[in-house]
Amino acid sequence: MTNKFIFALFLLTSYQSTAHADGKLSGTVIGTLEAVNYQTGQKSTTVNTRENAFDGDLSTFFASWDRSYTWTGLDLGSPHVITRVGWSPRNDGLGEGRVVLGVFEGANREDFMDALPIYLISEKGTIGTMSYADVNCSRGFRYVRYIGPSDARCNIAELEFYGTPGEGDDSHLYQVTNLPTVSIHTLNGEIPYDKEHQITSQLTIISEDGTHLLSEPGTTKERGNASRQFPKKPYRIKFDKKQNVLDAPAKAKKWTLINNYGDKTLMRNLLAFELSRRMGLSYTPYGTAVDVLLNGEYKGCYQLCDQIEVNKNRVNITDDSYLIEVDAYAYDEPVYFVSNQNNPVTIKSPDEETITAEQVTDIKNFFNKMENQWKEYLDLNSFLRHFLVGELSGNTDTYWSVYMYKPADEEMLYTGPVWDFDLAFNNDNRTYPITSNRSDYIYRSGGSCAGNMKQFVDKIVVNDTYSKQQLTALWGEARQRGLTEESMVAYIDSLEQALDQSQKLNFLRWPIMNEYVHQNPHIWGSYTAEVENVRQYMQQRIGWMDRKLNYTHQSSGITDVPLDTTKSYQVYTLAGQPCGNSLDALSPGIYIVRQGQTTKKVIVSPY
Repeated sequence: MTNKFIFALFLLTSYQSTAHADGKLSGTVIGTLEAVNYQTGQKSTTVNTRENAFDGDLSTFFASWDRSYTWTGLDLGSPHVITRVGWSPRNDGLGEGRVVLGVFEGANREDFMDALPIYLISEKGTIGTMSYADVNCSRGFRYVRYIGPSDARCNIAELEFYGTPGEGDDSHLYQVTNLPTVSIHTLNGEIPYDKEHQITSQLTIISEDGTHLLSEPGTTKERGNASRQFPKKPYRIKFDKKQNVLDAPAKAKKWTLINNYGDKTLMRNLLAFELSRRMGLSYTPYGTAVDVLLNGEYKGCYQLCDQIEVNKNRVNITDDSYLIEVDAYAYDEPVYFVSNQNNPVTIKSPDEETITAEQVTDIKNFFNKMENQWKEYLDLNSFLRHFLVGELSGNTDTYWSVYMYKPADEEMLYTGPVWDFDLAFNNDNRTYPITSNRSDYIYRSGGSCAGNMKQFVDKIVVNDTYSKQQLTALWGEARQRGLTEESMVAYIDSLEQALDQSQKLNFLRWPIMNEYVHQNPHIWGSYTAEVENVRQYMQQRIGWMDRKLNYTHQSSGITDVPLDTTKSYQVYTLAGQPCGNSLDALSPGIYIVRQGQTTKKVIVSPY
């Protein structure tokens, strides 16, 4: 063996990490270079540096110059499966709290684009003492780090990593809570800053108790209008290739992360989507609660949701059809028009990159025609179902932003899907309390309407006799199908339970529970009380809708079960009038079916 080879081997082995008898790892210190010298208030590379977090001295500390997204860690030289982490806060008056929501990550790329979370600190540390946590992540990492929580300058006295050599596997990864974890890493750590610029990203979703991983390249940008003004930003993520995300029906590139900042229950959109399903709209957006990390920093509890777009499992129309939004913010959008009745409309599909001037003219002309002749060109069924969701939820924004679509092969405009319910369910100081203060529909008594949408809706649900009859019939259908106070309270209870772990972290990150945020009408003071407000509203509002629509609900004694269509049966109306021996071609509604000695209630839906 030559001296040159021996020297190279010495370099390699000396660079690799070493492990103590207890599995404690060491390596080359990496991380944010610029520190702060608190005595001078200036940047430093010699005082309070990243190396202090690994010097074994609890009296020294690392404090970065930048306040957020800063970190320190180790290059272990080769992959190690991390089994334990330790930390101790800086010895000062704020030190114990500065570690709360600090995140440990592991990666095999030096830039941490492929990083996965391995632990999040949820409680205060103890000055002068190491705290420890076991890590349950089966993948091995060469690079490990600690990212300080937002606005903390990292500020850590000491860090320790423990583990064993090996590449490991992905059989079990770390989730922040029981909810799926969405972890976004951007190229060069660039933070999304507007709705136009898409930041190159690695998009990672860990779910199913850490047993399922989706990690693919894509982009991230901000999204939304008013919601972008909050410190907790909403995001649009876009995979480079279409992906099946969690249990969502659509395989798609684009997905939204709704911030729900002003909704302290974190569930209003999910609850409204459930109402949409129960009202029988043809498409209800997919939505589920998740925890979000951005470049290793915990951002809070979000709602991962469909992007509203043309897709066979979203708005199911062909690419040459039209998707539009009557939109109070249309004037800020790249492609929009104002109708003859002064309603601002954004064209969503075709998008700004492909739409032609001829297509803009076509959809504008058709919309104007629909406004004047709505009985002929507006699909009343979808419009009324959408209306009922907005009114039952008490959504003041129903006609501030409303999606509509026109299939290419039809001369008809459909309404939907439902969207944007952060001010619904008694969360708007302009209309609170809805059920005791408002005798009329919410869109007519305090709701926000784009352009002249209030007058347009009045034509249909106030001034047209047939539409009002249909509205009552659709409401009765939903009530008979199981839309009850008891069932909705049970659904709210299930959301509260599912969100419990995540909401606690969310309100550590955003301590706003005792602050007025956005249009909050009242400070309830706790998550439990916030949810109880929604629970009581839902119980009261269903009865209010019954009275408003002159509907008397009677529980049916007939079991609602599937019909075996392979056997003969007879169909009757609820009044007992025979309708033949087939459900085909029957008008939407509730029917009684007799099959042998069994009598069943069957719902015939237009969808």
